[in-house]
Order: sequence, then structure tokens, then C-alpha cells
Amino acid sequence: MSQKSTLQTPRARVSHLGSAKSGTHHAWLMRLTSFALLPLTIAFILIVLSLPGRDYQSARILLGSPCPAILLLLFVGVGIYHMTLGMQVIIEDYIHAEHPKHLALMANICFGLVLGAASIYAVLRLSFT
Repeated sequence: MSQKSTLQTPRARVSHLGSAKSGTHHAWLMRLTSFALLPLTIAFILIVLSLPGRDYQSARILLGSPCPAILLLLFVGVGIYHMTLGMQVIIEDYIHAEHPKHLALMANICFGLVLGAASIYAVLRLSFT
């Protein structure tokens, strides 16, 4: 075995690599989506709090306007992606048999896609009708 000569220390060579060589990337995605969800959740709460007292038509107009619709789409997309990443960690940590683990991971992705598609359809329907 020949090793390449490098100026990096052993710690620097493995920096940002988990035991499976992908865990840190996953952790960074979780942090990034968490950080993005902070302002999006505040915006979502403000939008929802502005709805009481409105009639059906004015609520549709508010939710269908560009700024709230875009914020809702971002909230749904980032939130569902964050949820899927979190469930993936739970599945990988607690299901040890390979076949059930793969089935659960596929079900997790499918659930996220279906939930995301339904939510995005609802927001877009409000925007374009």
C-alpha cells in the first residue's frame, strides 16, 4: 500500500466525514433546513394569524397573492424535506434488518413526496383560481 504524501494531518483528511462518509453532509442539511425554517415558520404563523375574522373569499385572496403563496410553498417544501431527513435518521438508527429498513426508507420518501405534492397543489390552486 502506498500512501500519497500530503501536508494534511490525519484529522484534516477525515474532517467532515462521518463513519459512513456521509453523516456530516446529512447533519449539515438538517442544520440548514432548520435554519431556513426559522423565518419561514414565523412567516407562516403571521399568515395564519391574519386569517381569523376574514370571510372565505378574502382568505383565498390573501393566500393566493404572490408573497404569501411563495412563503407557504417554501415553508411546505423545506419543512417536508426536513421532516424526511429527520425520519431517515430515526429509521436508520432503530431499524436494523436491511429489508425492512429499505422498505421504511422508501415509504418515508414516498410519504414526503405525496404530502409535498398535495400541499403544493393546494397552495397553487389558491393562487391560480
